Amino acid sequence: MLIFCSLAVACSGEMATLSVKPGQRFTVPDWHTNADLISADAESQRSASHRVRQETRALRNETNNQAKWDEHDNQTRLTERISSVNRWKETLDKCLADIDEEIDALAKVKEAAERALQAKNLSLDVAIECLTLRESRRAIDVVRDPVEDELHKEVKVIDKAKRELQQRVNEAFEQLCHLQEARQQLSFDHRGKMEALEIDRVCLSLSVNSPNISFKVNPTRVPNGSTAVDEWEQNSQYNKDHAEAEMKASTKLREVIMLAIAQTNNELEAQRVATEFALRKRIRDMERAYDELKWQEQNTLEEIAEMEEDIRRLEEDLRRKMQDLKVAHTRLETRTYRPNVELCRDQVQYGLTDEVHQLEGIIRALKLKLAEAQDALDALYRQLYRIQTDIGYKANSLVLDNKCMDSRRKLVVPAEKFVPEVDTFNRTTNPAPSPLKNGQLELA
Repeated sequence: MLIFCSLAVACSGEMATLSVKPGQRFTVPDWHTNADLISADAESQRSASHRVRQETRALRNETNNQAKWDEHDNQTRLTERISSVNRWKETLDKCLADIDEEIDALAKVKEAAERALQAKNLSLDVAIECLTLRESRRAIDVVRDPVEDELHKEVKVIDKAKRELQQRVNEAFEQLCHLQEARQQLSFDHRGKMEALEIDRVCLSLSVNSPNISFKVNPTRVPNGSTAVDEWEQNSQYNKDHAEAEMKASTKLREVIMLAIAQTNNELEAQRVATEFALRKRIRDMERAYDELKWQEQNTLEEIAEMEEDIRRLEEDLRRKMQDLKVAHTRLETRTYRPNVELCRDQVQYGLTDEVHQLEGIIRALKLKLAEAQDALDALYRQLYRIQTDIGYKANSLVLDNKCMDSRRKLVVPAEKFVPEVDTFNRTTNPAPSPLKNGQLELA
């Protein structure tokens, strides 16, 4: 301002040849001082500017390096994180495949146990059918024989097997639920890791040239539900360990179920063999008793025929003796009509009298023997009735036991191939020989 005024004064002074403009005037030293001051200020400003430029360059270099290293470190961390998450994803993939395989295996074993349980119903139905059939035995044949004991034992064995198999089926169902629950946890964890991998890979691919980058509101906030790395790894490890523990328990349960199926089948098969052995032995005993009764019936019929023939002859002899007695009586009565002295007790009289007494004795003896013979014949008829009745009982029991044997063929012959054999004469089913008929259990 002072320079401007001075210049103005100077200009005014030159024009002041005509007139001098009034105002402050500066001296030459002031002028030099002002010039030096401007130069010094310029030097100072350039020095400050140079210092700022150097600091700016240093800051740019430092911040660029820091930003590059930070980006590099974060890229490395993202890569390592992706690798870590991917390792867990692969572990979960394998675990999921293993647990799916185990679920399938346990489901198949469970189905096998259910089929074995269902098969026991046929055995139980056959055993109850046999017991029901044998309830139709009559009179003395209604005995608590070894067959009935074995059939009752068979029912108990089947009930025990069904209870055990049902328990194993229930355990398999519960274990399948546990496996499904563990699989859901693994699947949930696996989906989370897949999403995290996708997000981290997107983050890894971002750069300053990416089109979808922008400033965000409070990006450094900690989202709700965040977990520490240790918690994250512990969760995945727990899901893996839990799934492996359930798979181990499932494997052990499968072994137990298969063992139970084999044991129950073996026990039931052994009981079936024992029951059929007792049944065949009973049929053999019944056949022997039936044959013995038929032999007794034949002998009794022959004895009855002979007894009836003897009674017929006794009756004929008795009739002849009665006629002879009539003749003797008539002779004696007729000789009583002899006249006078001719009515003497001669040898004829004594002979006829002795003949009458003799015939009366014979007739009494014949009547007594005839009565005894009639009693014996009646006894023979009663015995024949008893034999024939018992034969009917035995025949009925044989039919029932043979029906039992025929029914039990369903236990060794598939249901679709089982066809009862029919006796076209009696219209009854004839039992086919058991597979063990000629085997080691064949009775001598």
